[in-house]
Amino acid sequence: MVSEMSGPLKGIRVLDLTRVLAGPYATQILADLGAEVIKVERPETGDDTRGWGPPYVKDAQGNDTAETTYFAGCNRGKKSVVLDLSDADAQKKVRELAGQCDVLVENYKVGDLARYGLDYVVLHDLYPGLIYCSITGFGQTGPYAERAGYDPIAQAMCGMMSVTGEPEDKADTTPQRVGVAVVDLMSGQYSVIGILAALLHRKETGEGQHIDIGLLDVGVASMANIGSAYLGAGVVSKRNGGVHPSVMPSQVFECADGYVIVAAANDAQFRKLCEAAGRPEIATDERFATNSARVRNRAQVTPLLDAIFRSRPVAEWSGALARAGVSCGPILSIDKVFDDPQVRARGMVVEVPYAPAGTLKMTASPIRMSATPLDSAKPPPLLGEHQQEVFRTTGFR
Repeated sequence: MVSEMSGPLKGIRVLDLTRVLAGPYATQILADLGAEVIKVERPETGDDTRGWGPPYVKDAQGNDTAETTYFAGCNRGKKSVVLDLSDADAQKKVRELAGQCDVLVENYKVGDLARYGLDYVVLHDLYPGLIYCSITGFGQTGPYAERAGYDPIAQAMCGMMSVTGEPEDKADTTPQRVGVAVVDLMSGQYSVIGILAALLHRKETGEGQHIDIGLLDVGVASMANIGSAYLGAGVVSKRNGGVHPSVMPSQVFECADGYVIVAAANDAQFRKLCEAAGRPEIATDERFATNSARVRNRAQVTPLLDAIFRSRPVAEWSGALARAGVSCGPILSIDKVFDDPQVRARGMVVEVPYAPAGTLKMTASPIRMSATPLDSAKPPPLLGEHQQEVFRTTGFR
């Protein structure tokens, strides 16, 4: 069972018609913030990600359960009901349920929900105060609007993959997608930002509205300084591997036993780096004394730094540079991430009761609020787990 909701969005009810990642991630954030999230899933199969295993959640004996870790990672704190949207009675139930909700979030292809009478036009006419958020690959308008769109496609088309991967002058390299579905995740976050703004607008006016989130739009916006460099200066950025094109050094270095990334963002930090390395003369060399000079002379300074970093293990460099005030961090595999003392101190892992496995460990919400703390220690729902509860509290049979 989902515990009683608390947090800054307590009292807000969300109807979740989403699946896979961008939409479920958005509604999970809303659940973390205290909203009651009712997730409508297909009978028998549910959200696509319920079938995206392995890996499956392990029980106390280390055996696989039937529940996937993918679904668990983006659906905590929700209530699950099953309804077949192709059925007229189910469509009626969802329409009536929408009237008892503050927010509806969906990520169907453009036009799909209109077939069921569940599109924004119909529901806005019935419930003018409803906030309706649509998440699609390409948005509700434009020549690509009706195309299916997923995170890798958005990463490719927004320019992200063109700047991700080994340097282009290195043989046998290709553009790479980011190792996690960052455009999906950012789309979920932008959706939440839009929903929160719409709730404030409705508080003042009583009016709901349609929020239109397209993965490609989000990807383009996320290009930030890369996009600005082109729009403002005509610069077409290329793949640089782990190297920042405008800051030197801001890149990956191989150490004696692993890798670190260093971001010496100004000349003072570069001097501190060289002092910590026992090579202060490098920072006074006119070829390397300023960031601009280091960027121009990257081919000369990089071998010097490469040799220096290879002389010591990761832990020594991380400690020495932290003490010197230089931004530096080890490149950790995910098992090492959750063992990091800072991650543990910040409570980034929560453990909750979970019927299929006994208990379940999950990544906590990163939002810290002093007056209205979040509660992300809530399990994901089993398929249809809350059918009777939701229908009873909303007046359905």
